[in-house]
Amino acid sequence: MFNDLPVEPSVSLPQTEIGKVTVSQSALKGIGVEKGVMRRDPSDVIKVGDLYYVWYSKGHLSHGYDATVWYATSLDGKDWQEKGMALAKGAAGSWDVGSVFTPNIMVAEDRYWLFYSATSKEYFKGFGPDSKIGIAVSDSPDGPWERLPTNPALKNSDNPADFDSHLVDDACLIVRDGKYWFYYKGRQLGKSPAETQMGLAIAEKPEGPYVKHPENPVIPGNHEVMVWPQGKGVAAMIGKVGPAEIVESILYAPDGIHFSKTHDVVRGPVGGGAYRPEAFADSAKGKIPEWGVGIRTRGRSQLPCIHRFDVSE
Repeated sequence: MFNDLPVEPSVSLPQTEIGKVTVSQSALKGIGVEKGVMRRDPSDVIKVGDLYYVWYSKGHLSHGYDATVWYATSLDGKDWQEKGMALAKGAAGSWDVGSVFTPNIMVAEDRYWLFYSATSKEYFKGFGPDSKIGIAVSDSPDGPWERLPTNPALKNSDNPADFDSHLVDDACLIVRDGKYWFYYKGRQLGKSPAETQMGLAIAEKPEGPYVKHPENPVIPGNHEVMVWPQGKGVAAMIGKVGPAEIVESILYAPDGIHFSKTHDVVRGPVGGGAYRPEAFADSAKGKIPEWGVGIRTRGRSQLPCIHRFDVSE
């Protein structure tokens, strides 16, 4: 699969000037603050007909490890209507019985592919994060969703030395060169969440199998995964986790693998999901997203909710 992918040393953009983007935040109706309710980890936003769609974790614990996947729709990206649960926890004894959370969406072959993280244990029953990533598919963004029998689609590595030997989480998908590029975050055994890094897996079909790239990790940091096609390459927005030289930045890779910094980011989103109209078009016309949704937290007195972010250059 990787015979046609570049494996030469990293290709960096000319670093004559680093740009800057500023992110503003605003409250949302319908999926914002609600007493006793946690909403977090929103997917990227897609538009189907006149409606925007977003999926997210919903539960009662701030960290999201008691969650199921819910969804909402909007005509304007600001006033949302929660539509209901999209994906419940798995059956007793399954790999996804503990929690299903951090969803993301891909549109391919006229179907909707819902990627989700999951744990095999409930939070209060000998819990230790052991997340893997599965896929459910539907002919409609409103469901019903059918889990693939080949799940989990992406597992943590069996090699303790690998960057993703403890867990994998937080799928973000694009279509590139006619293939399905699956960016994700991984954590190594014995490492802390602050040492999370980003990996890449690629498939010929939307359902997989997804094969991890031999040059993983492709980005040496980032606790959330937000990527998009940008021109002929791929860009990623990095949050507050990672080496100092890349935090709060946008990175760009002409080949989707070897990234270098192009922008500083001011007040970037937490756990952001972007509206990326070219994500699955394979058009080479993508650009920095103008808006999206992310996690809003206000300390222990308020459970996480979802709010909107807007990006200006």
